[in-house]
Amino acid sequence: MKLFIPLLLAVSAAQACPDAPPARSDIEANSYYSDKHHSVIDPVLRAKNIAASKPIEDFLAQVARDANGQGDPACALSWLASWGEQKAMLGKMSSEQAYYVRKWTLSGMALNYARIRQQATPAQRAVIEGWFKALADATIAHADAKKGVRNNHYYWEGLAVTAVGGVTGETRYLDWGRKVLNHALGQMEADGALPAEMERAGKALHYQVYAATPLVFIASILDVHDPRLDTLVAFTVAASADPSGIAKRTGVEQDRVGSREVTTIYNRHEGKPPPPPGKALWQPRMGGALDVPNPLEHLQ
Repeated sequence: MKLFIPLLLAVSAAQACPDAPPARSDIEANSYYSDKHHSVIDPVLRAKNIAASKPIEDFLAQVARDANGQGDPACALSWLASWGEQKAMLGKMSSEQAYYVRKWTLSGMALNYARIRQQATPAQRAVIEGWFKALADATIAHADAKKGVRNNHYYWEGLAVTAVGGVTGETRYLDWGRKVLNHALGQMEADGALPAEMERAGKALHYQVYAATPLVFIASILDVHDPRLDTLVAFTVAASADPSGIAKRTGVEQDRVGSREVTTIYNRHEGKPPPPPGKALWQPRMGGALDVPNPLEHLQ
């Protein structure tokens, strides 16, 4: 009789997972900035966007919790497979903001999946990774068709596609991520400032940090060491500690923004001491617990 206990426990654990929420084929989202620099938030539009994207954000948040040991990894795999079978997020995108939501979610799903991939069944891997590749292809198609300035959104697209390359072993996705990283470093100014982010008026520092974060993660996944990346990180960290330089550059005072997400990932990859401890870093779009190395990172 004891021989059946592990099987019974496995069945019980599977039954304990709640059903995945209904898959979202289409994504509804809207922009919420009210000025030409996209630096002033309209609270009404912001609230509308949060409400519209909440089902997808909630899905990713739960997957991250389960994948990071705050729940059952089997449930995260079950939810990902459920949405994968239904081809979620491959329908109509209501706006550019909807494309943003999709790429952020893809990045988070792939990086969280990397933590638990070894626990997936062959059938789950086939469904989840096939779905990720379809989403990566859609992300690339949108990015390549989009005209205009390449900014932080392009870099986050690069992270999403690179992460998919990491979990699937598909070289073409890794190569595309490398192209994004090289483009970003190529347009960077000599001191490490990213010109498109410097156009964001009062949010220039915020977006410098926000743009640098996926770039250091791409570099770690691809195991790229580049002096230009060192310059980018040095500028970002210095500006975070003292925003006065960016304030002079833009003519607008900057809110202080921490850079520990950037330095945590960058320092691990470069073999440098971790940044001073602080509040635990948690970002579902980047694989949950950033203080815990992701399996896709190359550590020195």
